[in-house]
Amino acid sequence: MANPQCCANPPTPNHDAGEGKVVESFGGLRSYLAKRFEAPNLRNIADKVASSGYFVVVPDFFHGNAYVPGDDVHVWIKEHTTDKGFEEAKPVIDVLKEQGVSVVGAAGYCWGAKVVAELAKANEIQAAVMLHPSFITDDDIKEVKCPIAILGAETDVTAPPEQVKQFEQVLSSSNTGVCSPFNQPHLQLDNDVLKV
Repeated sequence: MANPQCCANPPTPNHDAGEGKVVESFGGLRSYLAKRFEAPNLRNIADKVASSGYFVVVPDFFHGNAYVPGDDVHVWIKEHTTDKGFEEAKPVIDVLKEQGVSVVGAAGYCWGAKVVAELAKANEIQAAVMLHPSFITDDDIKEVKCPIAILGAETDVTAPPEQVKQFEQVLSSSNTGVCSPFNQPHLQLDNDVLKV
């Protein structure tokens, strides 16, 4: 949510969307479980991933206080820091592990991409996907410790193609052993196992 493009088309809450269920506490956060949350498009994506055989959790890191167009986005971001999202994600991952999940992947859009980057840097997850990433730096990419996919759009002003290309160059030149679609073209997910 680094610019107005992020806030131009917010989700319309729909409590009945999705095939999963909302639970009041999963790792301490109200979450959508798909074996999705009030944003219908997000729920649809969660359901699609779940239909491929994955257990999907969509935590409400905003605690029901999603950005509303017209509000001051800078104030909202100060109230919803990615550092807090990172800390709140760790108990969710702990619950997954307690339930027997051995491989955890995370995907984040916009603000959530920074949370995913922090999880990947801290070795909390085994696969990462960032879509329309905000607040991401080359240094973040250098420190990632798991396979990663970074998806941008040609009209994205927050993560323009030039920046995504720069991330590709950082990953390609890194000696960390981290693979990405940029430097490992045969990366694929098979059920809940990451094959490289």
